[in-house]
Amino acid sequence: MHLFLRNFNTPTLQISCRMVSNYVSRIRHLCDLKEDEACRKALSSGTFLLFHGLSPLLQRIENKYTAPFVTASELNGILKKLGQTEKCLEESVLIGCTESLVPQFALDLGQTEKARAELLLKGKFVEFKKAFFLLEGKDSPLLSQAQALLHWHSTHLYCGRTGQPTQKNISGSKRVCGTDEIIYYPQMSPVVIMLVSDGARCLLARQKGFPPGMYSALAGFCSIGETVEESVHREVAEEVGLDVSSLVYSASQHWPFPSSTLMIGCHAMVQPKQNKIELNHSELEDARWFDATEIAEALKHQQVPSKKEMGEIAFWIPPPRALAYQLIKEWTQRQQQS
Repeated sequence: MHLFLRNFNTPTLQISCRMVSNYVSRIRHLCDLKEDEACRKALSSGTFLLFHGLSPLLQRIENKYTAPFVTASELNGILKKLGQTEKCLEESVLIGCTESLVPQFALDLGQTEKARAELLLKGKFVEFKKAFFLLEGKDSPLLSQAQALLHWHSTHLYCGRTGQPTQKNISGSKRVCGTDEIIYYPQMSPVVIMLVSDGARCLLARQKGFPPGMYSALAGFCSIGETVEESVHREVAEEVGLDVSSLVYSASQHWPFPSSTLMIGCHAMVQPKQNKIELNHSELEDARWFDATEIAEALKHQQVPSKKEMGEIAFWIPPPRALAYQLIKEWTQRQQQS
């Protein structure tokens, strides 16, 4: 909306209206495709991201990795060579559609021979966490959504109330227990991630499971009944013994690790006179304050360092794909401008 107000002239207005119209068309089309009959028909005209045991198919051209979409006709030919039938397509999940309204699906080929599938598809099934960071930024969100949805279906095969098998609808937007008509919808867990500052410095911490030398913003799952604000206050108090005086929302991000989560990013302030860290050793291995100069140096390293590089740098932060990086970058830019 702000974009339209700032650029209120005829050419830009026309372009903006077309963009909004196209978005609405895609969303309405996706809504229609959630109906079983419409989605079943779309399987014959859609494109597919492929996985094997939740590991996505990647192709490498020179030094660039992509997660290719395979057309329905191409996939049917490959499935026949793998000893599968077209019925296998109904195990896929709907993940989106292109601007030209071509349906996009994700399908796990875990029931087929992996090496044979890789040969036919001219690619490699790469462990998901590695694949997520190998891909360009524009590709990873859709891959993340696809993997999260496939994973959810693989772990919700039975009804928690009746113990009976659940059935996926064609689009994968829900599972239904036929006994009591109980409907289950895919879910993700809310997580707050906050960069704490005392005005002059920001606080970064590391867990025991982090790679050597990596420090990041504090983060934790929201508890049932909590608001985002209450979760931020509690997590900061629990992990580093600090009392948040104010906070500002920054941005959010779907994060597929360890399972599907919604990361809610905030900047949190503590009073300079009340900034003594009292580390909770059951939660964290270390936490410390860093000034803007130290952080600016860390921001220069935008790739995960090699093992050799880890020993040569004082510390490093998550790569740009992570919301933690964006929070740290925002804070540093404000410090440099003030």
